[in-house]
Amino acid sequence: MAITTVVFDVNETLSDLTPLHRRFGEIGAPDWSGPYWFATTLREGIALAAGGELRPFAEIGRETAAQLLRRLGVRWADARARELLEAFLELPVHPDVHDGVAALRAAGLRLVTLSNGATAVAEKLLSDHGLRGQFDAVLSVEDAGLWKPARAPYEYALRTCGVAASEAVMVAVHPWDLHGAGRVGMATAWLDRAGETWPGHLDPPTHTVRALPELAPRLA
Repeated sequence: MAITTVVFDVNETLSDLTPLHRRFGEIGAPDWSGPYWFATTLREGIALAAGGELRPFAEIGRETAAQLLRRLGVRWADARARELLEAFLELPVHPDVHDGVAALRAAGLRLVTLSNGATAVAEKLLSDHGLRGQFDAVLSVEDAGLWKPARAPYEYALRTCGVAASEAVMVAVHPWDLHGAGRVGMATAWLDRAGETWPGHLDPPTHTVRALPELAPRLA
């Protein structure tokens, strides 16, 4: 069955977290602390999902940021953690996003997002960068009851879009996200901007592209 619907992850896939990582350095944390914080936040949310629980990304992110900053000796850790989460609302999109989204729309594909973050964060990101009109729906795991890569969020997105798994492709920079989508029968597209090696313990993606505009011809 032909692909009709492209489902995008949001954080790191569409949004560029580089400015947020720089903010960690500006408040006195080491360079590695930003990526470490984001990975820690994902770990905690996914661990909760494994136990059938859900907490909002912002709640987990504030707690993990404050804990890390205290460990690093950064003053006013709780206040700084709140500032860092507020910075999530001001992120840019990656340079390849506009052209990639336009190419997919020109190919007649429906575009939606499915984020482990809140709907409001994705809505603001897309609106701030003139992309909201290109997306048919902005979805969050908070409405599905569990974080990705549990089955429920992908199945929720498919139901909401009214499509079979074989008609949808999940696009993400995170291999674990694509592994989860593949397990429910979706096609997967790994946006490998950094030229990394796919983890051998996960199911391989259907497509691998180095920049988003490369995807539309693959789906044609």
